[in-house]
Amino acid sequence: MASILSKKQKQHTLKELKTLGQQLLSSRTHINNLPLLLTFISPTSPPQHLLESILSLQSFFTPVLPQLPPSSSKKRKIEDSTKDGHEFIYKTWLRSKFDELVKSLIQVLVAPQSEDAVREVVLDTLMEFVKLGNSGRFHSAIYHKLLHSIVHYPESVDFVTDLLASKYFKYIDVRYFTYISLEKLASTLEAKDISDDKTVSADGNVESYPRASIELSIHKIHYIIANIPSPEGNKETLEHEMWSGSGFSSKEGDLKAGLELSKAEHRKLKTEKHNNDVLSAATIAKKMKLKFTKAWISFLRLPLPVEIYKEVLVTLHQAVIPYLSNPLMLCDFLTRSYDIGGVVSVMALSSLFILMTQHGLEYPNFYEKLYALLAPSIFMAKHRAKFFQLLDSCLKSPLLPAYLAAAFAKKLSRLALSVPPSGALVIIALIHNLLRRHPSINCLVHQEDGNETEKDNSKAEKESADSADDSKTVTNMSGQKPGIDHFNNEESNPVKSGALRSSLWEIDTLRHHYCPPVSRFVLSLENDLTVRAKTTEINVGDFSSGSYATIFGDEIRRRVKQVPLAFYKATPISLFSDADFAGWTFKCEETKENNAGNVTNISEENNHTAAKRQ
Repeated sequence: MASILSKKQKQHTLKELKTLGQQLLSSRTHINNLPLLLTFISPTSPPQHLLESILSLQSFFTPVLPQLPPSSSKKRKIEDSTKDGHEFIYKTWLRSKFDELVKSLIQVLVAPQSEDAVREVVLDTLMEFVKLGNSGRFHSAIYHKLLHSIVHYPESVDFVTDLLASKYFKYIDVRYFTYISLEKLASTLEAKDISDDKTVSADGNVESYPRASIELSIHKIHYIIANIPSPEGNKETLEHEMWSGSGFSSKEGDLKAGLELSKAEHRKLKTEKHNNDVLSAATIAKKMKLKFTKAWISFLRLPLPVEIYKEVLVTLHQAVIPYLSNPLMLCDFLTRSYDIGGVVSVMALSSLFILMTQHGLEYPNFYEKLYALLAPSIFMAKHRAKFFQLLDSCLKSPLLPAYLAAAFAKKLSRLALSVPPSGALVIIALIHNLLRRHPSINCLVHQEDGNETEKDNSKAEKESADSADDSKTVTNMSGQKPGIDHFNNEESNPVKSGALRSSLWEIDTLRHHYCPPVSRFVLSLENDLTVRAKTTEINVGDFSSGSYATIFGDEIRRRVKQVPLAFYKATPISLFSDADFAGWTFKCEETKENNAGNVTNISEENNHTAAKRQ
């Protein structure tokens, strides 16, 4: 069959194709030209023959489409067949040929051998059929077949998705039905049989896809849903941004628009159009938000690849959460991401913090998980700037318990010993804000285990002499050696870390840090931070994105009054000068006799000086 078609294609020239198209448009007697023109709608056809056939078939089907019976309406078929059998059979045949045309156009669109110019023409033709193929309403069935073919094609079709996003996602009804189709596609991928890797196609048939193809489909769904503009827009211009003239149906998920309006209803709509503009815009915005929510929730239930997982977490708090009908529906996804640990938890922190502070999410283990994220690797992470700002915001609440604030302060101070200078600057800023916000942990600034603790223990022994257990604990505490840090840095639970029994001795070591900005900045902790009127909080964002390059640049731009110079006024004749070793003289070796004489002379001089002192 394919060889026969190829022979027919070779027999017809471009001029003959034009003649066939003109004959098809002129009279119904040349209807047999329709199947012949359909044979040229193939990825293997020459581009000029393909474009000429598309032009002729589009011109033929555009005025006929409103008269064709729907493919799935059985009742209407029976009613029409009783009225006029021959006309009904003819229109049914045209419907089958139109469906064949749509299928062939989609194949040409996703085929890798098709040229970009041809793909653009094919996409425009399909979208015209979507616009006019359902009695003037949006033909969502054709559009769903288009998206299904793009998503499930085993190769990448970036040009087609870019073209679809740039030319048609500006229309509100295209975005609306895109959300509906993506929700269905994501649901079929989620409900696939893992053992057989089977999914249900757009026609209801069970199709088998390898796992690599499923992962590619997830990439395509994410690319499409991420490139759709946000639902919130100018509500006054929503009606003017429709791709189809009549907009979409008032019923949710209505894929058919067979209900035709009478002339009286059209007049009524025209008269009430001005009065109902605000109501229709609000209704459309509400439906858009609902479909947006369903599409994203269905997508996030998929087994996302790692790179897609990270991309979603980065933009979730800005591009998704503000437009969801119920943001708490992301609770399971975010808590599961936050429990993973590492970079994924850091990236999920932004969205989880928004749900907790703005939408009333209760997450009891939030601070315990946040405490576990404090590791040296976090100071090298890509999104460390946002993490440190969120960490400062999470520790801002005055209702934070003292043991929790102390645990974070002590954990950060211990990290200051092993992080780069830029990380030490961030830690100093965070601890400065913690000490200022929570005066109850200022005991960490200076706390000793020496004589003071022994005196306190002796008093405790006198007061609790009647209790044997208390005396044992007191004697054990008095027997502890001074200078021991009671903080357990390996403990993941901040409650059991023992931070309140420790001190911030690590911050004192930063006074002698090799990096001058760190040693200068740590002096800000010498002020009495309990006096809030005389101190201010430090903006962590000024230090959160620091690095060696930023520190070096700040030092170069820094003005100093006295610049140390490293040069010699005279050429040095020795490695060390006499000023380097004050009180020392260097002489050459002499004979042993001279050395012995020098020793006796020195002893005599010492005796003489001793006699003078007496």
